[in-house]
Amino acid sequence: MSALLDPQHLLSSFGTLGVFVILFAETGLLVGFFLPGDSLLFTAGLLTATGVSSSVHLSLVPVLLAAAGGALLGAEVGYLIGRAAGPALLERPEHRRRHAGVQRARAVLERYGHGKAIVLARFIPVVRTLMNPLAGTVGVPARTFTLWQCVGGLLWALGVTLAGHVLGGQIPGIDAYLLPIIAVVVVVSLLPVLVELLRSRRGTTSRR
Repeated sequence: MSALLDPQHLLSSFGTLGVFVILFAETGLLVGFFLPGDSLLFTAGLLTATGVSSSVHLSLVPVLLAAAGGALLGAEVGYLIGRAAGPALLERPEHRRRHAGVQRARAVLERYGHGKAIVLARFIPVVRTLMNPLAGTVGVPARTFTLWQCVGGLLWALGVTLAGHVLGGQIPGIDAYLLPIIAVVVVVSLLPVLVELLRSRRGTTSRR
């Protein structure tokens, strides 16, 4: 399990194919909510800036295509799963983390409306996994969903990857700094989840 959470291990083992598979699973399959999408994209971007003689080097264009393909196709599959399975799949309190994620995704959807919520969800771990089936479950029109998931998916997948690529190009010998940089990215990507947990606890406390 720990290997699935280590972006450097995933990329050194599976390369560009790993980018596509992990993003597809994280955005399209409910079991993929724990996968490291943000850190994987950023690390892949860093590794496109290493020299070709480095232990792990990826080519930028194939990585961008794999990232976009996995993010967009995964979201469509997640939406179709939501339309087919509906509440029976999502509304299961016994899966506490998934249930909490569904509630956060629903809150984002209700607060911002379809388009903005689908785009924003891409940048929130767990929520980006559950927003797609939730959109299918609550009946977001297919054209509306496809339009905004493509906008959000491309902004997220390409933007985070290119950010890693640009940073890698600015730091000579980026290989030596991969672990601390990945650790920072993981922490930053988890901040929205931690903020939401604090809000939920405060809300629970205030109702007592």
